[in-house]
Amino acid sequence: MAKRTKKETGKVITLRFDDNRLARDLFGAEDRHLRALESKLGVAIDVRGAKLQMQGASGDVEAAGRILNELYSMLKKGHPILGSDIERAMTVIARDRNADIESLFAHSIFLPARKRAIVPRSPAQKEYLQKIAENDVVFSVGPAGTGKTYLAVAMGVAFLLKKQYDRIILARPAVEAGEKLGFLPGDMVEKVNPYLRPLYDALHDMMDAERVEDLIAEGVIEIAPIAFMRGRTLHRAFIILDEAQNLSHHQMKMCLTRLGVDSRMVVNGDVTQIDLPDGSRSGMLEAMRILTGTEGIAFHEFTERDVVRHRLVCEIVMAYQEDEGQDA
Repeated sequence: MAKRTKKETGKVITLRFDDNRLARDLFGAEDRHLRALESKLGVAIDVRGAKLQMQGASGDVEAAGRILNELYSMLKKGHPILGSDIERAMTVIARDRNADIESLFAHSIFLPARKRAIVPRSPAQKEYLQKIAENDVVFSVGPAGTGKTYLAVAMGVAFLLKKQYDRIILARPAVEAGEKLGFLPGDMVEKVNPYLRPLYDALHDMMDAERVEDLIAEGVIEIAPIAFMRGRTLHRAFIILDEAQNLSHHQMKMCLTRLGVDSRMVVNGDVTQIDLPDGSRSGMLEAMRILTGTEGIAFHEFTERDVVRHRLVCEIVMAYQEDEGQDA
């Protein structure tokens, strides 16, 4: 039995859970999940078996109660609760006290190889995953750190493991290489590898490195610069175009027309970070204008509020946007 020191004032609520085993999973080893709630929300928790009493400021106690009740409901439905899930739930509640936690976790992506779930950390991420699941083509724009690429790769891996697609194609432009590519050391693969590294990093976070390399060797996963897409038709493939704001008009048209039978495509980019030469217009912006209203194509926008990296990343993005607005 874990004992906490109660606060002298504030609201008190009592929760009772009807399954001792699930309650232990919810509380965590040595009640570490409850300790995280205490620390983050400033509540005091006393535990007696599968019953607990919480005391603290009214809003904080109610938030803690909601988190525990909704996660317990998910446990009863067979969804595993991992240590990081408590922190994610607290982050969601901190942003929006009325957020539907269970709904967010219901759209999680379970990766058997890592024995963990990737859970949308904001309503915007949840909506993004829904659009990918429901549409053949999704355009997603937003600043760095919002999970655009990471979640798309996770969806692709999950689809692949379920055999819904035969392969994953990850393509990214190497804009800065341009005509300088020939001056870089190594063969063509070695020349473009630095530009494709973020895609490798995402894959290695979701599968064992050896498994990733085997799938790449077998052609089940292909990571390539945009130029390698030319002249192909991709059937039963999950295709991700990353950093698509740096595609030209012709490159974007070429990529979109590679879509084959039973394939799906996610087009990601940050339209505030266009690096095309000579002020060329982004093919992604043009495609979004031209294709608006086309059935089967969805559009999604993240903002700086959806940044899920280090807390300072959001502050940095907002500061730069404010400074650029003053310079305009």
